[in-house]
Amino acid sequence: MHRSHRPHRSHRLAATAVLTVAAASVAGSYGARELLHRQAAVARRLIGKPLGESAPDADRVWRAAYGDPFDLLLVGDSIAAGLGAERRKDTLGGRLAKGLAKRTGRAVRLRTAAVVGSESSMLAAQLTALPADYRPDVAVVVVGGNDVTHRVPVAESAAHLEAAVRALRERGAEVVVGTCPDLGALRPVPQPLRSLGSRASRQLASAQAAATVRAGGHAVSLARVVGPFFITNPDEMFSLDRFHPSALGYRRTAAALLPSVLTALGLHEGVPFGHAVPGNGQPVG
Repeated sequence: MHRSHRPHRSHRLAATAVLTVAAASVAGSYGARELLHRQAAVARRLIGKPLGESAPDADRVWRAAYGDPFDLLLVGDSIAAGLGAERRKDTLGGRLAKGLAKRTGRAVRLRTAAVVGSESSMLAAQLTALPADYRPDVAVVVVGGNDVTHRVPVAESAAHLEAAVRALRERGAEVVVGTCPDLGALRPVPQPLRSLGSRASRQLASAQAAATVRAGGHAVSLARVVGPFFITNPDEMFSLDRFHPSALGYRRTAAALLPSVLTALGLHEGVPFGHAVPGNGQPVG
């Protein structure tokens, strides 16, 4: 399997874009705007971009000896791509593939369409780039952080995601969406930027969950299910840039998504807290 290397727009750092959210909220105060600009500049210096923009290429058949492989597709942004992991087995796709193979006794053929820096509006292009006859058994989508940082309207982001879920369902794939992570976990971003980013990301996550189940997908609230680990153990859960998950962060995130992946494939009944199945309308963002 080959990952697309199409040019893409570089993702902006959380500090920069949370600033735009914050500035919109406090635009009436010149002093507050100046404070937010200074805080964002400090956060940009603290975070930096030590990871570059390329994730390890994890596309392969995992546990090939098991045979009869499931086809697993990863769609979305840098988290779906696995940026922050140093080894392919530690990417989100690698972790999910290994977990699914272990639970089912079947091999897993992984394809990664996710592109670092993507917003929800770019999901359509990721799907269009796939072979017309490609039919994954299950697709996992993680997107939203860049929508918040680029201040994309929530309704617009959710509409793009819903269209992508429907397109994947038309390909015959089961779909699991990990909703927007809580940007309030980004410690290098000072207050009040962090709180404003947290509120914006949670609003988007709620809209994503509703759009996903409406379109026939399964939704997992990453903020609720795995977010607390990032808040209480940031040194272990974040990679060098303190923005993307570390190997442990991806392991936890994959474990959070796996119950819905198994349920979507008809291999597990019932889902835990923070998960929603198609059509139940349960808010999980």
